[in-house]
Amino acid sequence: MQSVNVLCIKWGKKYGPEYVNRLHNMVRRHLHRPFRFVCLTDDAQGIDPGIEVKPIPPIGFDEFDQRKPWTFGHGWLKLTSFANPLYDLEGRTLFLDLDIVIVDSLDPFFDQPGEFVVIKEWDKKDGTGNTSVYLFTVGAHVDALDHLRSGYPKVVEEVRNEQEFITGFLGRQGKVSYWPEEWCRSFKRHCMRRGIMGWFAPPVIPPGARVIAFHGKPNPPDAIAGISGKWYRRVLPTAWVAEHWR
Repeated sequence: MQSVNVLCIKWGKKYGPEYVNRLHNMVRRHLHRPFRFVCLTDDAQGIDPGIEVKPIPPIGFDEFDQRKPWTFGHGWLKLTSFANPLYDLEGRTLFLDLDIVIVDSLDPFFDQPGEFVVIKEWDKKDGTGNTSVYLFTVGAHVDALDHLRSGYPKVVEEVRNEQEFITGFLGRQGKVSYWPEEWCRSFKRHCMRRGIMGWFAPPVIPPGARVIAFHGKPNPPDAIAGISGKWYRRVLPTAWVAEHWR
């Protein structure tokens, strides 16, 4: 069976190396084909030595390559995954955010056809994707970086974040498709109990879920401890997050 790639990126101080290490462990348990796991990062300290680590690649755009402050926010540095070349990586590549919990097999993600397959954003009615999980072929979308570089700053001012930019750009080319809805779910939207029920029942894994995305608050360690991150929202300690996020 042909080897595939699993890619993540860590920059700044928001997430520690334990997020990379646990993501790697989850991938090993849930992907049953040959794969390379690669972390792009500006700080490899604390990342397990068995993980393949490479610097965040330059893309020929000074705002990114010089790490201007705005590039650290709203996921923008994830766009470096579209660099060509991307070191010696080739072929089908699954990008995973660090703040996810994998609860079932990842193998079907690599069987999904499409040029750029992404989560359909849960709170948007247009074609915006959520880039917590996306599949692409290395080098296939370098034109998005060319568009970003040549159109800056206007193209950045027209969107809220990186995922609006990339799914908008590739969507206009007809290259965007979406995972089956049940595969990738939001912890806040689909796992936590609503309203007063949050005080009496812990969050659940939705039927058919493979990846649970933790956007905003809480993060996985918060969910384990029963900390919601918001005064108006209650989350009980969630044992299944501890079971899978290791």
